[in-house]
Amino acid sequence: MKKIGFLSFGHWTPSSQSQTRSAQDTLLQSIDLAVAAEELGADGAYFRVHHFARQLASPFPLLAAIGARTKKIEIGTGVIDMRYENPFYMAEDAGSADLIANGRLQLGISRGSPEQVIDGWRYFGFNPQEGETDADMGRQHAEVFLQLLNGEGFAQPNPRPMFPNPPGLLRLEPHSDGLRERIWWGSASNATALWAAKLGMNLQSSTLKQDETGEPFHVQQAAQIRLYRDAWKEAGHARTPRVSVSRSIFALVDERDRAYFGRGNDSDQIGIIDNMRAVFGRSYAAEPDRLIEQLKADEAIAEADTLLLTVPNQLGVEYNAHVIEAILKHVAPVLGWR
Repeated sequence: MKKIGFLSFGHWTPSSQSQTRSAQDTLLQSIDLAVAAEELGADGAYFRVHHFARQLASPFPLLAAIGARTKKIEIGTGVIDMRYENPFYMAEDAGSADLIANGRLQLGISRGSPEQVIDGWRYFGFNPQEGETDADMGRQHAEVFLQLLNGEGFAQPNPRPMFPNPPGLLRLEPHSDGLRERIWWGSASNATALWAAKLGMNLQSSTLKQDETGEPFHVQQAAQIRLYRDAWKEAGHARTPRVSVSRSIFALVDERDRAYFGRGNDSDQIGIIDNMRAVFGRSYAAEPDRLIEQLKADEAIAEADTLLLTVPNQLGVEYNAHVIEAILKHVAPVLGWR
């Protein structure tokens, strides 16, 4: 059994060929797609966060709106770039959105990926300390955020407050119990996966990974997941961690599918990203019977408990709901995911 959700990058463009021609289109259709996915029986609605781009950026208004419109589906990110985040303000936003959603947030955070501008986090008022990298700064922001989510008081109260205070040091409000256990780290390397395990974060492994062995992407990713779980056990955490992988998977069941994805890339790709040699996972696009056989061979999907289907959001809500339904109906049951 696996939890199956979708991951949207939230693109928009004024092109006449796009169903999302503005930021408003993307935001409103993201809400509608989450509602549709819940009705289809999907388990999660996840959204990528990018800055200075025609993509989704500030996640918490969107997550809260989806939380108010849905009842059961998990609502998450994949991922929030912590180099840009004030962890104190973020803890308040996250607590509010999680309470609106009745405890359904699953927040993926990370160091982030290359952005549209040079050192974009500097425009947000953040600069690494001397001797630190921007990646160090992102991880430091993450550690502060995790500490704040524990809900422990740390701020000295005013002895003559406007409103009565509870006793002791004050914490940020609103606080949502349990959110600390629903934070995920988006990891592209074995080292950061081990770091995430030590800190008690769930693991999000994406469609790319640092090429550390030269093996196929799914083999390296599966090895990363196993290393992460071993490190989790060694750290002595009481609960069982969750692990997600993201994949572009399309069951070709009608002519639209074949027109859009019938000639998809079916092999890994190697590239350089932030001076790192990375292996990018293949896309899957085939008739259901053939697709099932291909997915059986993906070692990382087998290791993960959660699968996020990347969706082409610019093709509109109706088509993306069709993409999700095709996997849930024609593929997942045969593979034992349902």
